[in-house]
Amino acid sequence: MLRKISVSAMALVCLLQTNAQDSTKAPEPVKSTTITGSVDVYYRFNFANAKDKLATNNATSFTNSHNSFELGMASLKVVHSFGKISAVADLGFGSRAKEFSYNETGITQAVKQAYITYAPSSAVTFTMGKFATHVGYELLDPQLNRNYSMSYMFSYGPFSHTGLKMDVALSGTTGFMLGVANPTDYISAPFNKKFVIAQFHTGTSDGKFTGYLNYVGGKDTAKTGSNQLDFVGLAKFSPKFSFGINATSKWVKPDGGTTDHWSGLAGYFNVDPTDKFGFTLRAESFSDKKNVTGYFGTSIFESTLTLNIKPMSGLIIMPELRIDAAKDPYFTKNDGTLSKSTASFILAAVYSF
Repeated sequence: MLRKISVSAMALVCLLQTNAQDSTKAPEPVKSTTITGSVDVYYRFNFANAKDKLATNNATSFTNSHNSFELGMASLKVVHSFGKISAVADLGFGSRAKEFSYNETGITQAVKQAYITYAPSSAVTFTMGKFATHVGYELLDPQLNRNYSMSYMFSYGPFSHTGLKMDVALSGTTGFMLGVANPTDYISAPFNKKFVIAQFHTGTSDGKFTGYLNYVGGKDTAKTGSNQLDFVGLAKFSPKFSFGINATSKWVKPDGGTTDHWSGLAGYFNVDPTDKFGFTLRAESFSDKKNVTGYFGTSIFESTLTLNIKPMSGLIIMPELRIDAAKDPYFTKNDGTLSKSTASFILAAVYSF
């Protein structure tokens, strides 16, 4: 009987020791998966009402239509995290996604973003894959913008980068990013040249003022060298009023040619009297007198007033009035002649979840 008790006691001691040893092991990283998405639709009418169906008088991204109801994009984003590692698959379907991935064909046009991140510490994060550009004030997903139509600076700047970048947090409000990527907007590099991407950001401790200095530079597929410097500033004066500014300039030098550039400056005045209603006035000046983009050869000023009506959670109704004015005749009138200005109306609906 005593022997049985002794054996049982020894077994209990071994079990307790095993449990104690197991308790010293690091806990398994927590896995988490989040799924978000959005759908946006819109109607656009250009008041010139040109007889030429191709003359929509739209020279910016995602709203190249006239007197037509259009599907912007159906989007689905999956983020899976496991400890220090995360994987992101961000897919979009519709004209907005196709224009965003204009260098791709087939199913790859639906890939807005696809990347893996690894954070060895709280201050350093590595990202590899395709990710949206850090340049500019505006973003691809419409629910993240206050205006529905896009600026000229967004439309002729970079959309995305495919490469490797490192984000470093120097303090609570200051940090930088440095990376290397394929030529702008290419998932697969058609030759061995690479672009350098960089960002420095800082702000006040209360979050009321933040500034971003951005850079993209390298040689594209035609061996054309380009360098773009971009600044974004955000100021939140109160819960009802905020202001954003975006200034950018891109220098381009064709192989064996001379250097030319285009530039732009925009201010965003955001007013929110209530949590259900707000509006944004965007005022943008865009200069491409040397026709560096291949589309203008003049300077353009556009002003866009957009209401943000939120009748329920996740839904934004966006009526918008936009006026574009060029220094030289650029837009098409109803009779086919050219005009220095044009006006458009957009009614958009965006639902995100």
